[in-house]
Amino acid sequence: MSASTHDLGQQVAPARRPSMFGHIGWVISSNPVTAIAAGGLTLIGLIAIAAPWIAPYDPIASNVAIALKGPSAAHWAGTDQLGRDVLSRTIVATRLDLLIAVSATFLSFGIGATTGAICGYVGGNLDRVVGRLTDVLMAFPLFVFAMALVAALGNRMENIIIATACINLPFYIRFARAEVNVRRNLGWVESARICGDGPASVVLRFLLPNVLPAMAIQVSLNLGWAILNAAGLSFIGLGVQAPTPEWGIMVAEGARFISNGCWWLIAVPGAALMMTVLCFNLLGDGLRDILDPRMRT
Repeated sequence: MSASTHDLGQQVAPARRPSMFGHIGWVISSNPVTAIAAGGLTLIGLIAIAAPWIAPYDPIASNVAIALKGPSAAHWAGTDQLGRDVLSRTIVATRLDLLIAVSATFLSFGIGATTGAICGYVGGNLDRVVGRLTDVLMAFPLFVFAMALVAALGNRMENIIIATACINLPFYIRFARAEVNVRRNLGWVESARICGDGPASVVLRFLLPNVLPAMAIQVSLNLGWAILNAAGLSFIGLGVQAPTPEWGIMVAEGARFISNGCWWLIAVPGAALMMTVLCFNLLGDGLRDILDPRMRT
């Protein structure tokens, strides 16, 4: 009888929860699209980190003797109007564009998610005032709003980050406010209040982490939008200034020579921009599954 009871206890013993790294590996391996996006972003990240060492040429060194030369064994992606190596400039620009996108997105995410969660939990006049301000901000064309901010503050990199963060801020405020407003009266929130947790503790320790999985897709999408916004500002002359390598600048400069058949001036930085944004967009579902505690079973 004792042995049978022991066997039964072994049979009903709960399965051990997988480690975080094991869970991430399972999510990536079970979804080919997520795996491709994660692999692509890993490669892009490594390129950004190692850019100064893997670029075959100095990205700002000019040589007019080889200007506008097509792809060759010496210059795999050709040269631009000043004889600069296009591949080297594209590689080095990866670091700058990712830095702007990641900094702006996580700045807007941190401020917007916290503000929205507090408004959704507290309610009242604070919620109404912030809600109306958010509606007013979203009523403007967001790219035009970013243009106005950069024009007013100056086209330095930190101002581009601030402008990009500002246009993404309303999405996080509205999303966090709505999600917290639905959850603020649930049983586990009431239990936290009964245990003596104050409003700040309830929001930061319980409500905000609970809505993070739902916000993961928005973060992934905003990373792609931030890169497009930075490139767009540079394209119209309000972003990073030449001769600094940046994808938007390279496309803008190459557009003047596309009629001469110099397709590589746009194709190479444009392909890098497109692939990076695509990988961020495809990674959203995987991030949601990784952050959702209900998936870790």
